[in-house]
Amino acid sequence: MQPTLKPLCLLVMQAVSCFAYAAAGPDPAPLPEQPAAEAVPAPVQPAPPLASAPAAVLVETFGRGQSRQVQNISRIELSKLLPGTSPLKALERLPGVSFQAADSFGIYEWSVRFNVRGFSQSQLGFTLDNVPLGDMSYGNNNGLQVTRAVSSENVVRVSLSQGAGALGTASTSNLGGTVQFVMQEPHDEFGTAVVQTFGANDTSRTFARVDTGELPGGGKFYLSGTRQRAGKWKGEGSHDQEQFNFRFQQPIGDHSLSGFYNYSDRIERDYQDLSLAMLPKVGYDFDYYAPDWERAVAAARGVYSGGVTTKDDAYFLGRGLRKDGLGSLVLDLDFGAGFGFKGTLYTHNHQGQGHWYTPYAASSATVPISIRASEYDIHRRGVVLDLSWERGMHALKAGMWSETNAHDFSRNFYAVGGPEDTGRFLTAPSSRAFFQSFDTSTRQFYLQDTISLADGRFKVNAGFKSPKVTIDATSVLGTRAAGSITAEKSFLPQAGAIYALNKDDEIFGSASKNMRAYQPGAAGPFSQTQAAFDLGKANLKPETSTSVDLGYRFRRNTLQGSVAVYRADFSDRQLSVATCSGIAGCPSTLVNVGKVLTTGMEASAMWKMSKDFSWFNSVTYNDSTYKSNYMDNGVLIKAAGKQVVDTPRTMLTSELNYENKNVFGRVGVKHTGKRYYTFLNDAGVDSYLLASMSAGYKLQSVWRLKDVTFQLHVNNLFDKQYISTIGSNGFLKSDPNGTYATLLTGAPRQVFFSIGAKI
Repeated sequence: MQPTLKPLCLLVMQAVSCFAYAAAGPDPAPLPEQPAAEAVPAPVQPAPPLASAPAAVLVETFGRGQSRQVQNISRIELSKLLPGTSPLKALERLPGVSFQAADSFGIYEWSVRFNVRGFSQSQLGFTLDNVPLGDMSYGNNNGLQVTRAVSSENVVRVSLSQGAGALGTASTSNLGGTVQFVMQEPHDEFGTAVVQTFGANDTSRTFARVDTGELPGGGKFYLSGTRQRAGKWKGEGSHDQEQFNFRFQQPIGDHSLSGFYNYSDRIERDYQDLSLAMLPKVGYDFDYYAPDWERAVAAARGVYSGGVTTKDDAYFLGRGLRKDGLGSLVLDLDFGAGFGFKGTLYTHNHQGQGHWYTPYAASSATVPISIRASEYDIHRRGVVLDLSWERGMHALKAGMWSETNAHDFSRNFYAVGGPEDTGRFLTAPSSRAFFQSFDTSTRQFYLQDTISLADGRFKVNAGFKSPKVTIDATSVLGTRAAGSITAEKSFLPQAGAIYALNKDDEIFGSASKNMRAYQPGAAGPFSQTQAAFDLGKANLKPETSTSVDLGYRFRRNTLQGSVAVYRADFSDRQLSVATCSGIAGCPSTLVNVGKVLTTGMEASAMWKMSKDFSWFNSVTYNDSTYKSNYMDNGVLIKAAGKQVVDTPRTMLTSELNYENKNVFGRVGVKHTGKRYYTFLNDAGVDSYLLASMSAGYKLQSVWRLKDVTFQLHVNNLFDKQYISTIGSNGFLKSDPNGTYATLLTGAPRQVFFSIGAKI
């Protein structure tokens, strides 16, 4: 452990320990017991939309019984969020997590950044009911955002594994951990649930769901529909989405067949990327020129006004369009004698376009602007197979994951005669800059044994996985790279142990080695020119990490929590360095910056202060630094010792909850430390403290309605001006004058109201 961490770790551990014993004692509402188990806790009985339960349900947060750092957000907590909020945003209360977005819902995908222990979103793994979602990045090549994969009201649990995900996770990007989303199961009884939300900027969201209940033959299913119109808080436009979710279950003797099909059609209007130098001149509320077409035309011709001084300070407008169909079939077989099998077949079809009105390509002699469109297609098919066998003190697991993925990525230009309605998928481009096609084959195997000793008080698990990912890239048009590359490791080990000191205290530890496969599409080796790719291919290595966790979980009569320290050695880190403004679309430079060392400490605790009040706190200290200098086009970049981009050193969360029979409420604050967007740390954004609150009132029944719930949500309670997303247009080595537009401002105070009921 780094010397600078030792005093902080000791201080926090002592404080938490003292807090635990001071709070212990008689209380009318002690925390409930939770059995230890190596697997992720089974889903709790799903609650109706917007329903709530005693705050003690927060016990699920601490992942008791795990040999690695695992924390969970239950359906009860998810139901108290603003309906439509990204399930990723629900995790920002946990230690180690930095979540950023320019909107209150956390659904504006261009702005979403999810960081865990210094690992960015593209270095984490995500699944929905065992189906891989890729790295959920913008312009994705192998997955999709969870907000498109499922309506938030149908998510029953979110599980975060910091540092080391389960070996069987279907991901080849999980260097720094995994996030698992679990869908709600169909209810046993027939029923209808409706939730209506409205509020700031003419926002309206309607969610409706029908459960069939158990049918003859034992099967059951539900169908839900969602329509959302979330108005932008500045500028013109909104984030619009229609979703349909279908899920079924059918018992077959002692076995079962289940599955889902989810469809999403999403159109969002962008927020303008800003620079540090621009903010004092134009303010936090500055956005795209739309609907002022004439001002955009004048700027394209070099005539600026209102604090704008370059073509890249603002554009007419930007837009993202996404259509997705995601489905799975799951066969669960129980052969008895502790032997089981689970097979998951899945398919994903995606069509996407990102529109930017660019001043760098004219439509005609009189119109100096055209639409620059990044266009994406994904066609994935895959299977995940898992075998389990429990015998004596052993619990064996083995399995494999196989996926084929055809992905196309192109950059096209469309001529316009003026401010046309382009909220649709465009066809027949006037010109094309490049077109790439990628065929990716993924194979991964794993094996693990968990050994239970000392009457179950001591458990040890050990295993390994073997991933192999091959990308065949074809350049149909343009100068971007083509070729074939493979990332594979035959032995990536993982081991862990947990020891129950008594029924209330346990210590745990884990170690793992992981690899991140190369990425096709808009990022990775093939985003370079052919010459740059050929020059660097011989020395190209996949990113790898070795992570170690040590921790302690405790539980007292009214208090429980956890403390963990960790270290991650990150090798062959690949940085995609922007070489021009984002809209110009120049091929990036991919550089290997060598090693990154991360050490840190996390602590969290929940105190049941009384029957009605609970108080949750978490603290994070993370020291992530580049350990090597690197060469960029023959120039030495002295990045060694600099803080990793978009990685705050400190984060603090405090949340007070109140709950009685009819009234519930929550007030929370989060501190996020300073973050840099340059590798030389000469440009960054200041720390900030953000507060939010929600309150609700619930009734058992009103007329024919049941579980009627009213909720008020206030985000950014004190109307703080702050920078949310950094790196929206990528990171770069240096920006001493703060002129690179790669920042997005956070939403101001916004108020929303929701009403939900069951029929």
